Parts: sequence; structure tokens; C-alpha cells
Amino acid sequence: MNTTPVYTTAGIRKIESLVLSVPNPPPLMEKAGLAAAEIARTRLLTGDRRRVLILAGPGNNGGDACVAARHLHGWGKQVTLVFTGEAARLSQDAKQALTQWQSAGGTIIPKIPAGGQWDAVIDGLFGIGLDETRPLAERYRQLIQQVNQLGLPVLALDIPSGLPSDSGNVQDVAIRAAITATFIALKPGLLTSDGCDYCGEIMVCDLELDAAALIPPDNGLLDRASIAACLPAPRRANSHKGTYGRLGILGGASGMIGATLLAGRAALRLGAGRVYLGLLAEAGALTVDPVQPELMLRPPADLLHPDFLDALVIGPGLGSEIAACMYLEQALHTSLPLVLDADALNLIAQHEELRSALQARSASSILTPHPAEAARLRNTTVAEIQRNRLEAARNLAREFNCAVVLKGAGSICTFPDGHCHFNTSGNPGLSSAGTGDVLSGFLGALLVQGVSAEHALLLAVYLHGAAADALLEQQHGPLGMVASDIISAARNLLNRWIGEENPGW
Repeated sequence: MNTTPVYTTAGIRKIESLVLSVPNPPPLMEKAGLAAAEIARTRLLTGDRRRVLILAGPGNNGGDACVAARHLHGWGKQVTLVFTGEAARLSQDAKQALTQWQSAGGTIIPKIPAGGQWDAVIDGLFGIGLDETRPLAERYRQLIQQVNQLGLPVLALDIPSGLPSDSGNVQDVAIRAAITATFIALKPGLLTSDGCDYCGEIMVCDLELDAAALIPPDNGLLDRASIAACLPAPRRANSHKGTYGRLGILGGASGMIGATLLAGRAALRLGAGRVYLGLLAEAGALTVDPVQPELMLRPPADLLHPDFLDALVIGPGLGSEIAACMYLEQALHTSLPLVLDADALNLIAQHEELRSALQARSASSILTPHPAEAARLRNTTVAEIQRNRLEAARNLAREFNCAVVLKGAGSICTFPDGHCHFNTSGNPGLSSAGTGDVLSGFLGALLVQGVSAEHALLLAVYLHGAAADALLEQQHGPLGMVASDIISAARNLLNRWIGEENPGW
């Protein structure tokens, strides 16, 4: 599938090395600085806004900032350049950029002047080389805090200073940008964890390089264009409920029936032909869903009979009792495609025999952990998972030989071969109970309609977030969005997308 490439710091460094190793290499720093200056001029310094504060750090990111300063000065903008490095220690390109700035009449100062008045800020303190294992020097902490307190729109060069380019996990402070002009290609830290809060609008400046032609990417962007290949085919008139699969959803222990109902309702609305719920709650707790009577309630054991189903979701409201372990173990030994969510993940983390059964499966399995569930599966802490979400997602997929979505801000979908996709849809409205159950229902529905596990994961995750984005616009904000709202919004979007990809069907 075609997708926008995403590269780690190591990947970007390899691309730069390849490009700069040829005779007469392109002037990447000049191109980056000019691209940044153009964005600043057209997006931030418009009308009578002409005063800009530029921070140039001690590395090549600072060189990019000096190039941007020179061009903006040449276009008649009033530039204040704060340079925090030592000229003698700059790389050759950065030293040349600083010299050209000064030759053009520009001056440098060591700190932000008190009482200065500007219309915008350009952040060129640190680029992708920031070492997140080392705390920021106090001088840089103060600079970043000063910029954030100015209340001005900030253009960050490559990545907001203080935001690690691989993890997106801010350790202390970071620039809050209105726009991030990232060079050559996207980086993981822009797209997940704290990057979602700090980057603002992301604009890729490729510097006239075809990164994917130089180094095939291991990571890609999950967006509307990339999921086109994942959509189910339009429905034929000559079809029936059996054409679109039989899905089982096993869970719903006492006090948690709602999780299973949400997953079932989501699966029906996303097109599953028949949906069976196996509830672990004591007999008589529920015999029919009065909201969605099309759901068929069966004893849990019925869902594990050979050839009864085409796929099984297990985990929403499953609980941790002996019966839950027993049914999960049976499910892991079936040849059914499985979606493993919530309590199923917690039980696998607790019981070595369940872990081994999952690892030994040959049928498709999809895991949907949030960071706490991922930490239990990896026998580590949530902080360690969040420290590098990309690495954590890859490790889970490899250990269990499964498709995995590590949920959270910038959800990451990954596969056993190590390839990852960063989701671009979704908003804080999804921070509500039951939204994960809805996602599980979506996944199950797509599986029983014949969508591959890989495509089902990518489509369901993107659609789940896109439905929340549609609701965000309709409801003027994320507050009070609930899981049930997502279901109908997702159905409408999926129908529309299938129609757009198949005009005249």
C-alpha cells in the first residue's frame, strides 16, 4: 500500500550521508533555511507583521535558522537572532550560514532581550540530534520556557526543541509550535505521544529529495489516502447475511456486560452479517439487548465450537476469573482469527501458558493494548512503554507474532516484520470509557467480511479516529463524546469511503 514514509533519526542520518557523499552534493542547509523562511513569510509574517525572533542553537539546526534569518532580512523583515552556540565549534555548513548572516548585516545576541516585541518566533535550537537521555542544560530550559510564555506563533525547524524525534516523549520542557517545518521526511516523534500536543501543523519540506528512493522506509503514515486499499468491496445485490460473516464476542462478566454490548453493536453497524455474544455474567443477567435486538446471545461455550464462527473478539469485560482463563485458553487453541483486547491481554500477561499459546498460534491474531496493558505484556512500566512507543509496539508484534495497535495519542499499528504505521486520526474525545471496545467490534466486523488482519487493523484504527474527528466538528469539541457516538459516525464514513473508491458500482 502507498503511504507517506516516516524515518527514525538513524534513517534520516543515512539519507543525509548518502546525499552528501556524492560529488557536488546539494546544499541541504541552504534549502532547509529557505523553505523555513518561505513558510514564516507566507504563514506567520503577513500583513504588517514583520518582526521575528529567531533562536539558533549550537548545531546544524542553528545553521538552518541562520539561513532563514538571512532570507527574511533580505525580504525586509525585522530579525532578532539569538545564537546560543560557539562559532568555532560549528560544522562547516553551519559556520558558513552564520558568516553569511553577519555579512548580510545581521547581528547576533546571546539571549532573548527583555522587553522585545515580535510577531512570531522561529525555533532553531535543537533538531533531531537531541539526546533525550541527558537533561537539557538550564540555559536551554529557560530559553524554551521564555518562548512558550511569549504567547506568539512559533515555527519549529525540523522538530520542536525539547521533543525527541524518535519517541515524541518530552522529558522536561519543549517548544510548543504552531507550525513544524520538518525536513526530508516525517519523524516518529512528530506523530505520537507528546508530539501530538507540541508540533502544531506539520509541513514536510523534502528539500527536493526522494527519501523513499534512497532508503526504503520501515514506517509509514496512516491516513485517508493510505487506507483506500484496505476498504471492503461494495456489496453485491445477490448476497445475504451469511455472505458477511459470523462474529463471536466473548466477555461480559458481571458488572462489565456493557463492554461486550458496545463491541457487538459496533460490529453490526460496521457490516458483520451475524454477531453472537457470549456473556460470562450469571444466567439471567441479560437475554436480549433491548437497544440492538439483532445481537444473538449465546452461552460462551457455544462460541468455541469448531466451524461456528469466522472470527472471535475476546476480552471486552472478560474479567479475570477461572472461567475467563478457561475460555481464553480454548480460544487461543482454535484456528479462528482473534482480536484480543482488554482483560484478555491482562490474562495473557499474567499466565505463562496463555502467553505461550498465543505465541504458538498460526492463525491471525490482533492485539489492541493501551500503554498500561502493553506494560503488563512486556513486564515493564507504563513510563518505559511511553519512553519509546515505536520500539514498544515493535517488540510486542515480534514477541507474539501478531498485528498490534499500541493505542494512545498517535496510535501505532505494527506487524511482526517490524513495519509500523502512525495513525493521524483521532482526538481527545476518545479518552472515554468503551471506545476501545468499539474498536474491537470494528476489527471483528472487518475480519469476518474477508478483510485481511493487516488491512483490518489499519482501516479500523484510522476509521475509529476519523469518526471521532467527524463528531468533534459536529459537537464543537471533544467534551462529552462517548463510545456509542463513534459507532454511527464510523458507519457513515465507511459507506461514504467505499462509494468514493467505487463510483458507479
